[in-house]
Amino acid sequence: MQSEITAPFIAVNRHRIGTDGVGVTTLVAFHGCPLRCRYCLNPQCLQAGGVWRRLTPGELYSEVEIDDLYFVATGGGICFGGGEPLLYPEFIRTFSGIMNPEWRLTVETSLNVPLENIESVAALIQTWYIDIKDLTPAIYNAYTGKDNAQVLRNLEWLSANGNADKVIVRLPLIPGYNTEATRLSGRRRLEALGFARFDQFTYLV
Repeated sequence: MQSEITAPFIAVNRHRIGTDGVGVTTLVAFHGCPLRCRYCLNPQCLQAGGVWRRLTPGELYSEVEIDDLYFVATGGGICFGGGEPLLYPEFIRTFSGIMNPEWRLTVETSLNVPLENIESVAALIQTWYIDIKDLTPAIYNAYTGKDNAQVLRNLEWLSANGNADKVIVRLPLIPGYNTEATRLSGRRRLEALGFARFDQFTYLV
């Protein structure tokens, strides 16, 4: 039942424009992440005491419905970030069932989650921001502490199932870890899979 589903959050940030998708967006940031990135932007999501609140989907809806008019007028909605939002697919599915269907759902994800998590929410998501760090396995492991084989499988599934045009792949240049050459190599591999939308930038460390 909906009342039995809860998830931990680190923040709900309203009135974001141009940073988390189309229109006026509310960023809903989950606690918890499978990665241990060297330059983590949200270390609170990894801290045992970093949970702001635990909410049910209904309680989250009560938090964000105040901006319904803005979402509908601008084509915006909810961006699930974190942390790693795709650790909580059941929560996302349940929330999508009670929200205004005119809202746009966006996720910001590392994609380093089980494929079944992605399969269960893919039809609900209009925009995916995928931060792949670097496609070179050794670089990815050195930076995140994890293997990226699951990320590659999930990217292949998204492309094969008609989601490539919904995806914006973040390709950071990470000082001390990757290079322009490895970033270009990763981009070419992604283009071969059918991805065409990229966000290239440099981490400030």
